[in-house]
Amino acid sequence: MVFILGFNFPESRLVNSALQSFYGVGPQHTQRLMAKLYIHKSARIGSLADKQVLDLTAELSNMTIENDLRRKLQDNIRRLRDMGAYRGRRHAMGLPVRGQRTRTQTITAGKLNKVERHG
Repeated sequence: MVFILGFNFPESRLVNSALQSFYGVGPQHTQRLMAKLYIHKSARIGSLADKQVLDLTAELSNMTIENDLRRKLQDNIRRLRDMGAYRGRRHAMGLPVRGQRTRTQTITAGKLNKVERHG
């Protein structure tokens, strides 16, 4: 088991999928990180050297991921609500925010907009 930023990963797991398991790290960020640290795209966590794991942990700790990113998202929504902006009111009501149709398909938007709006 390899320990990266509070998570244990089995040694057989691909580095690519392990990095993407962090909230806020997608395929693009993963590809850039792996290229920066000279890690092959099919490398496994167990095949990384200790220095590479430490470098990877250092890079991830400099990024805004996991709880920090979730908190930032909630703060942005809270700011829009407090300001009284249109988007903030739509978030507060649980309606589509980005101009989607509301005549028939608001149920889908309600399911997708699961961000905590009531504060």
